[in-house]
Amino acid sequence: DGVFYSELNELLTRELAEDGYAGVEVRTTPHRTEIIIRATRTQSVLGEKGQRIRELTSVVQKRFDFPDKAVELYAERVNNRGLCAQAQAESLKFKLLGGLAVRRACYGVVRFVMEAS
Repeated sequence: DGVFYSELNELLTRELAEDGYAGVEVRTTPHRTEIIIRATRTQSVLGEKGQRIRELTSVVQKRFDFPDKAVELYAERVNNRGLCAQAQAESLKFKLLGGLAVRRACYGVVRFVMEAS
């Protein structure tokens, strides 16, 4: 469902922006729904002893009215973050919000992407 995916993506973008959030994949099976979160820093998505991923699971479960144990969240590391457009856009956003000059921030991101490919 497109509305579900869109709202889920928006929720996770707001929650995990600092952790290098790079997208989400939803897999639906007859028994449960698996949500795979792609991020550059998976340790901060998981949290200390898995605390944060459990909190996110609870938020998603309550927000989208899933029954108990019907939804599971997983964190997956982005293999090459230099080639991930969404991760680079977030990186640029935080550089600009941090007060870095526009041209310097953009050149830094472009250089990172060029070296990654």
